[in-house]
Amino acid sequence: MQIKRIQALAAALVCLWGASAATPDYTSYVNPFVGTTNFGTTNPGAVVPNGMMSVVPFNVMGADTTLNVYDKDARWWSTPYEFHNRFFTGYAHVTLSGVGCPDLGSLLTIATTGDLEPDYHLYGTTYSDEKAVPGYYTNRLDKYDILTEVTSTLRTSAERYTFPGGKGNILINLGQGLTNESGATVRRVSDTEIEGSKLLGTFCYNPQKVFPIYFVMRVSKCADASGYWKMQPELTGVEAEWTPDNGTYKLYTQYGRELSGDDIGYWWTYDSLEPGEQIEVRMGVSFVSIANARENLDKEQTTLTFDDMRAAAHDAWANDLGRIRVTGGTEEQKQVFYTALYHALIHPNILNDVNGQYPLMESFGDGVVEDGHNRYTVFSLWDTYRNVHQLLTLAYPERQTDMIRSMIDMSKEWGWLPKWELFGRETFTMEGDPAIPVIVDSWRKGLRDYDMDAAYAAMVRSATTPGADNPMRPDIDPYIAHGYVPLGTHQADNSGDNSVSHALEYYVADNALAWLAAERGDTDLARTLAKRAKGYANYYSKESGTLRPLHEDGSFLTPFNPRQGENFEPVPGFHEGSAWNYTFFVPHDVDGLARLMGGNKKFVDKLQKVFDEGLYDPANEPDIAYPYLFSRFKGEEWRTQEQVARLLDENFTTKPDGIPGNDDTGTMSAWAVFSMMGLYPDCPGEPYYTLTTPVFESVEIDTPQGTLTIDAPRNSADEKYISSMTLGGRPLKSYRISHDQFMEGKNLNFKLSNSHK
Repeated sequence: MQIKRIQALAAALVCLWGASAATPDYTSYVNPFVGTTNFGTTNPGAVVPNGMMSVVPFNVMGADTTLNVYDKDARWWSTPYEFHNRFFTGYAHVTLSGVGCPDLGSLLTIATTGDLEPDYHLYGTTYSDEKAVPGYYTNRLDKYDILTEVTSTLRTSAERYTFPGGKGNILINLGQGLTNESGATVRRVSDTEIEGSKLLGTFCYNPQKVFPIYFVMRVSKCADASGYWKMQPELTGVEAEWTPDNGTYKLYTQYGRELSGDDIGYWWTYDSLEPGEQIEVRMGVSFVSIANARENLDKEQTTLTFDDMRAAAHDAWANDLGRIRVTGGTEEQKQVFYTALYHALIHPNILNDVNGQYPLMESFGDGVVEDGHNRYTVFSLWDTYRNVHQLLTLAYPERQTDMIRSMIDMSKEWGWLPKWELFGRETFTMEGDPAIPVIVDSWRKGLRDYDMDAAYAAMVRSATTPGADNPMRPDIDPYIAHGYVPLGTHQADNSGDNSVSHALEYYVADNALAWLAAERGDTDLARTLAKRAKGYANYYSKESGTLRPLHEDGSFLTPFNPRQGENFEPVPGFHEGSAWNYTFFVPHDVDGLARLMGGNKKFVDKLQKVFDEGLYDPANEPDIAYPYLFSRFKGEEWRTQEQVARLLDENFTTKPDGIPGNDDTGTMSAWAVFSMMGLYPDCPGEPYYTLTTPVFESVEIDTPQGTLTIDAPRNSADEKYISSMTLGGRPLKSYRISHDQFMEGKNLNFKLSNSHK
């Protein structure tokens, strides 16, 4: 048996790492541990591209705070895994990557040895020998000497536990997880199968936004004993803390019906396992029904071994990562690039089951997706509308098209396009109307296989409906009346008074919609929206040299410190940042903003000050396009090239802290992907890229229209400045090109030098 296991492992490793020299295996450049500390909130768990299922080690919950520096109950923590933590309490199924709010991360499974102990404070263990590659994760549980391995398909998971021998247990804990909701149900189906559901929700502690996840779980071997457990607390007061003596679990060994409660679970015990014996756990999930979870499990895993699924997960990632091929650069730069591309392809996730069913958006009942298409979820649009969807449009257009179809169908189901949607519920997190520029951007780039009439109707609805009836723009009335959002208005996510941030996002959305309205012949609306999009000028204060919050009477907030908020402390008018993080966020009218600031030179000098004085925040969205603004001004393009190179080197590495902050469902990673290729989508809703120096000597991007190439041969690493460019063999004089220009020219060529002078 040992020889067979070694042979199987060797075969799996050949499949995983053994691509030929002629066909590089780009998964070998991915390090799933990047971003797992420094609040990057990524995780090393097993997932396939845009998969519903992910299987993630859960280590942010434990009794020993010395092992859990980042404990979910001790602080706001939004990921099931933190690199420095070492107290494992199970594998979570279905998680979020890179987000800043806690939710999901439940259905915790674990294997143990010895007597059954269903209390995670006691069965939790340190671990070692962890490894992760795309689609696979493994570790060894120190207390039990159990080797654990996990992999996944789109909607299901497989876990393999190798026991040291003797007595062993498999447990599923339905009472714990990242979600702020409690409550679950589990029912025994057979000796080897259970089914049930777990309540999830209250993302960002948003009340009432709850939804269930349904599951079917199977073990590969009949147990000697099995049953339920339920916590029986004996706490003496509300403020009492847990100790092993003040709470016990009641075991149900002869009970055959379902069990419901807040802290419940199910267990299987094996009295006499052989040394090296393996037990597998398979799980299917659905957001529609238990029956669908079972069908997902049956259809995605029929006849497949664990190693089959692991190999298929690897191949899925290899194919997706291989759509963009880079040569040149250092090994570390390739690892940064492909790890970032990997993170950018985790969300949004497929929501529909294998039979096409999915939960309707904020509605009763279920929908069925059209054959050949998928319904998507986890639309973190305030983040991803800036670059993730542009990356998908460029290299994964069939997926982006289905995501747009999903957004439009959501508007048909409940009346509105999504803002920050999560498994059929709108969380209203963050600002703006970000679905509008996403759809307009893709439409202008040629993706049109969706109902634009319905999309346009939904866009107009959110841009014109009075605030009392408008969940997308509840502060639209003063916005229309004044051209700005005054202090004293609050968004639906209960994040405080973020009036300037709201308005700036609306300006971007209205600019995109103005173009579409004009294109459709709706000239009056187009004119109105275009005028609205210039309203940012109301906020500009010559005294502070920044945008500045306004009272309803038009007077500026006084006193005012434009640096307040740079450490995420609350500040009137701005969300998660200071006035400096927002002042240049007018991507649709850079020239107008420059005139407002006194001309191009003053604009450039002030923008340079942002970088020179540490006013730029690389870890959050509002200012991430700032480095590219220099290139709008002739003779200043070198500043973009210099700043982008510096920011990449300083903020994106192959270490666990190698993302500067929350990855925000791939947004920070997409910034790195674009920047390393040498072009960046500079304004959501407008089909343009600003060019900069590529990191690599060659980039190939597969598209339905053919392969695009970006060439930047260099003689030395310090050649970071562009001396000349051609597109399709013709000289380029502008550092801003349209998407159509890129698609038609196909080959973008840079000549580089080590000086900008």
